[in-house]
Amino acid sequence: MKRTLISTAICALATWSSLPSLAAESASANKHIQLDFSKVTTQLPRGVRPVHYDVSLTPNAKDASFSGKVAISLHLLQANRTITLNATDLRFKKVRLFASDGRLISSDAKIKLNVEAQTASFTFAKALQKGAYKLELEYDGVIGTQAVGLFSLDYENAEGKQRALYTQFENSDARRVIPSWDEPIHKATFNLEVIVPSAQLAVSNMPVQSKTDLGNGTSLVKFGTSPKMSTYLLFLSVGDFERATVMAEGTEIGVIAKRGSLDQARYVLEESKGILREFNDYFCIRYPLPKLDNVAAPGSSQFFSAMENWGAIFTFESSILLDPSISTHADKQLAFVTAAHETAHQWFGNLVTMQWWDDLWLNEGFASWMENRTMMRLHPEWLPEFNAISVREQAIGRDALATTHAVVQKIKTVDQASQAFDTITYQKGEAVIRMLENYVGADAWRDAVRAYMKKHAYSNTQSRDLWTEVEKAARKPIVAIAKDFTEQPGVPLIHVDDVVCKDGKAIVSLRQGEFSKDLPNKKPLHWRVPVVAQIAGTQVIGTTLVVNGKGSLQLPACGTVVVNAGQMGYYRTLYAPKVFAQLAQHFSQVAAIDQVGILTDSWALGMNGLQDITAYLDLAKVTPVTANSHVWENIAATFATVSGYLKDDPARQKIFKQFALQRLTPIMQNLGWEAKAGEPEYIANFRASLIAVLGSLGEPGVLAEAQRRFAAMDSDPSAAPAALRLLILGIVAENADQKTWDALHAKAAAEKSSLIRQSLYTLLASSDDKVLAQRALDLALTEEPGLTISAGMIRQVAGNHPDLAFDFAIANMAKVNDRVDATSRSRFFPGLASASSDAKMIDKLNAYAKSHLDPSARGELDTVIAGILYKAKVKQERVPAIRAWLDKQGH
Repeated sequence: MKRTLISTAICALATWSSLPSLAAESASANKHIQLDFSKVTTQLPRGVRPVHYDVSLTPNAKDASFSGKVAISLHLLQANRTITLNATDLRFKKVRLFASDGRLISSDAKIKLNVEAQTASFTFAKALQKGAYKLELEYDGVIGTQAVGLFSLDYENAEGKQRALYTQFENSDARRVIPSWDEPIHKATFNLEVIVPSAQLAVSNMPVQSKTDLGNGTSLVKFGTSPKMSTYLLFLSVGDFERATVMAEGTEIGVIAKRGSLDQARYVLEESKGILREFNDYFCIRYPLPKLDNVAAPGSSQFFSAMENWGAIFTFESSILLDPSISTHADKQLAFVTAAHETAHQWFGNLVTMQWWDDLWLNEGFASWMENRTMMRLHPEWLPEFNAISVREQAIGRDALATTHAVVQKIKTVDQASQAFDTITYQKGEAVIRMLENYVGADAWRDAVRAYMKKHAYSNTQSRDLWTEVEKAARKPIVAIAKDFTEQPGVPLIHVDDVVCKDGKAIVSLRQGEFSKDLPNKKPLHWRVPVVAQIAGTQVIGTTLVVNGKGSLQLPACGTVVVNAGQMGYYRTLYAPKVFAQLAQHFSQVAAIDQVGILTDSWALGMNGLQDITAYLDLAKVTPVTANSHVWENIAATFATVSGYLKDDPARQKIFKQFALQRLTPIMQNLGWEAKAGEPEYIANFRASLIAVLGSLGEPGVLAEAQRRFAAMDSDPSAAPAALRLLILGIVAENADQKTWDALHAKAAAEKSSLIRQSLYTLLASSDDKVLAQRALDLALTEEPGLTISAGMIRQVAGNHPDLAFDFAIANMAKVNDRVDATSRSRFFPGLASASSDAKMIDKLNAYAKSHLDPSARGELDTVIAGILYKAKVKQERVPAIRAWLDKQGH
């Protein structure tokens, strides 16, 4: 603690006293770092470097179009007649080229558009010599209805229908609005001006520099010069907005929301002060822009929920606003982690950016890790350490399939870049970082990150740049370990072959294999695996590095050994039967976080056939009612999974539900439907998940109570408090008959709050009834729900009825495409089939791919196919053991 306080004081002094101005820092950034552009992946000719963009936009929201002008200051690195840049869906009207002294060189360049490559080429009459130029372009573009490029979102308020404009440029959509070198390596500064209705608020990365009334109901708004940054971080929004601000750390923090909903953003505004303070200290580089806004928008995307535009974060309302009539503790946590994630990007991603999309995880994995670390710092009462297990499980679920990829992956196309925003990039990236930080120590890790940030500010990096700094700070080998976990795919499996007590010491024998869900006989890869073990119920801990497939670990006491203690490691742990038996016998002595980890490993290993699948059920059978809520949350979720696998065996499914309800109902009785005075906040999440599981299992008391509260909610507000309202509606919607569905539909259609309205339309798509699910699909293709909500409804139907939703989407592909942002389409359609376990679905997926998918964009589709095959394998090879276990229980 003392060292941390001293470090904080030193960092604050250095940050506040010596940081250059933004303009000076950005202009002189990284003169000592010479990036070798010849080795950076690009889809553009390498001979041009943009330096600065002057951008002028005039949107016409009503006509869904805009006109634009851009003057690009650039350096030509070699003589050439042609300048090629990125442009999509733009119509050029004028092209002029000027010398650095302002002399006009050409105004009649030949224009060639390559739609497939998303480029525009301008060929001049004479060859251009190396040197500085200014390229001026005038053009027209379109305003879309999905979150790519410049797009509109419609909503209703007390004054009627409204339309707001926003931009979304990541990963490769700045080219839809600004002709540009739209790749991360091409950092430049930006001046943006926009002509907008005078009554509306315009927002960009930098503060408004001036606003001039043009006398016709419009104004010219000019923003300050941006820092040196990649094109995908530029942002513009225009609408009938309100803004609230606070000052923190010398920065103006703001939240912006559509008029009438600003109060719902104030929680994030207040939390952002602590988040910014935490990051200024951690990175030891003060946030460099004068303001940091968070812009809330109605609607949704199938691609993202928030975007880290420098100084102007964009977030869909469902991830940031808290409506007192429906928002839960889980919503509060979501708002916090979303703000923390996107604020972390202001350093990891914005200040220092990956050279190419191969290293996207440097942005996303680190921001994901920082969000949880920040929750640990600012809200330890939420027990965020348990989130680490959930993150790891999401990653392993994907990483254990043969269709996985390395964290650092080779990206060649725009579609591949879009698909890189996945579980491996985010969740595995986060899990690996957590393990490596634990291995080298938090102080050394932080010192390395600070050195990395300082060295590469306003520049671009690759993963090895970070590992070099970590190894320097830690003074222990780390590069090889990091490369093992980021440059090869897959999941290590640590076998605990034996535990021997000798001379008062526990000697643990370890062996490394590989955990694979669909290639059981795969020859294991090798990782250098940091392993932590602990004697249960004590503070006795030991560590080792398993190398070349073998290792051992010695603990200075004997007792029940827990491997991967604290659950920081990215691997599965398989105990030999004798060792596992001891662990099960003394399970109550194990720390709650390790109980959850052991249960999670046990279930996955059982599903894979590496362990008896009923070992998990035996543990669940004897878990005491007083066990930690996170343990019971894990058990409840697994019970719901088992029930789903028994769907084709109604008799045994009924027996299993009886067993599950016998275990879970006493927990629910103790918990009650509503919070008790003084209970921890996180219990609200457990209550909601338990009620939801009991509802899915058909527990009569829960179903009856949900129906009672639903019937009373309009006349008695206390029947459905905010913490329960959507949960009650969800249970009712899942079990709805036609009359109830119609009542829910009427509520959705009458709702004026865009946040609540979106939730209600999504719930309409959650019915177990196939007829009502079809009605939801038909409704999704009307104008009623809203163009950005429809795709979410189709995906919701797919959770219960994958064949129905997939067939419907394929049959109505043109209309569905209008409701899915272009960056998501190659993932959206395969994703509709992900809940299926029917091999016939694979033929449908391959037929879709053959007709509609570029071979380079099959990543998501192949993963869905692998998942379907795995679920079919489980039903054939593992479920019989569950049936046999049930037959022995005497139910």
